[in-house]
Amino acid sequence: MVTPSHAPVLLDRVVALLAPALEAPGSVYVDCTLGLGGHSEAVLERIPGARVIGIDRDPTALQMSRERLAAHGGRFTAVHAVYDEVPEVIGSLGLDHVDAIFFDLGVSSMQLDVRERGFAYSEDAPLDMRMDPTTGQTAAELLNTASAQDLTRILRDFGEEKFASKIAREVVRRRESTPFTTSAGLVELLYATIPAPARRTGGHPAKRTFQALRMAVNDELDVLRRAIPAAIDAIGVGGRVVVESYHSLEDRLVKRAFTEATKLDVPPDLPFVPEGAEPALRLVTRGAEQADEQEIAENPRAASVRLRAVERVRPASPSTSRLPQGATR
Repeated sequence: MVTPSHAPVLLDRVVALLAPALEAPGSVYVDCTLGLGGHSEAVLERIPGARVIGIDRDPTALQMSRERLAAHGGRFTAVHAVYDEVPEVIGSLGLDHVDAIFFDLGVSSMQLDVRERGFAYSEDAPLDMRMDPTTGQTAAELLNTASAQDLTRILRDFGEEKFASKIAREVVRRRESTPFTTSAGLVELLYATIPAPARRTGGHPAKRTFQALRMAVNDELDVLRRAIPAAIDAIGVGGRVVVESYHSLEDRLVKRAFTEATKLDVPPDLPFVPEGAEPALRLVTRGAEQADEQEIAENPRAASVRLRAVERVRPASPSTSRLPQGATR
């Protein structure tokens, strides 16, 4: 197995956005996509009073992070969970709110770099793509069982693949004689199916299909659709939610959730804002921040990042809280 590399994207900027919410001793930071722990390590080292809860669905990533962050003792807690379960994780630790929550969306460096996981199209490997390899359907199982209609939808919606229907029909035709098991067979199909002029632009011709299959296998958009509102509900006054997205669909979903949470909910022609009608949250970033040319040169995975953050400025309404009953802080 290859030893994975790890270069956290926009590390300094992320910590700078989180820091104001973590100034008080004993403040709690939740890293919802722990991975190899790069962002969490920076918080532990640069903000000595903060406690870190790291969530990841990948058991291998959790074990590596536990080893990496062991020197921080009780300040770090690792939890095996999917990040839309953040309310349950917080409640199980006896908390009713936390001070900062961070998401670094998409596939992690460790998952991309270890060929056995099947996320990369550059090497032949089993078509797995599960972020938690202990549960759920693999990419191969999806390819071998989904209808042409469902495969078209997945490739079009999650991969923005122009040739989705053509690829889906060819997958269904080929699997009748030879089921898909490894990435090489799928990559070969894509080279044969996507017209040559289209293969010469937009990067590797397998990029969009592999991305779409990964997002479908891990139910990434539906999980995110649940997770962002739950995270917003989970922060106290002065708390922040910071999100790094790498795909337009992810960023659109995050933008929509942040816009909804920060909008002024009064008639547009009202001459004043009634007391208590002010938004409970404010935008911290102006639009989506991106990596600069230097970081992209040093870490190509930063090229597509979009960074957004919100801060709670008023208490959450009791009627909208999604945290488990009986939790305390």
